[in-house]
Amino acid sequence: MTDTIRRADYYYTKVKDAPGEAYRLLSHLKEKGVNLTVFSAFPAEGGMAQVDFVPEDPDEFEKVCRVAGVALSAKKQCFIIGGADRPGAVADILKRLADAKVNGTALDAVCAGSGRYGAILWVKPEAMAAAAKALGV
Repeated sequence: MTDTIRRADYYYTKVKDAPGEAYRLLSHLKEKGVNLTVFSAFPAEGGMAQVDFVPEDPDEFEKVCRVAGVALSAKKQCFIIGGADRPGAVADILKRLADAKVNGTALDAVCAGSGRYGAILWVKPEAMAAAAKALGV
């Protein structure tokens, strides 16, 4: 099975780094029927947490967040990667970037079960075109 790589829109918000904050956001999205392709959260400075979202339907996601008063970043882009799990799957992706002299900002990858893996890759906005070319997107 060949890897699939696509560009996707993503957003982030910052919330207090406290128990229940991520649940509050996710439960509201669930109630409104908003599906996410990727969700990631991590500590940020000043007692805050950055929460990243890759929504299945960006327009609906923006609308639901606006109505709920969730302050979102501007729409940004990342790469969503998936394929057959195998030794070196992510290394193969990173080699393509390295050969093109494109530096990644961040990458999270997981084994998805049933012999599959998935990843999200961020690069700086000014590197998106070069990364897309290197990744064949």
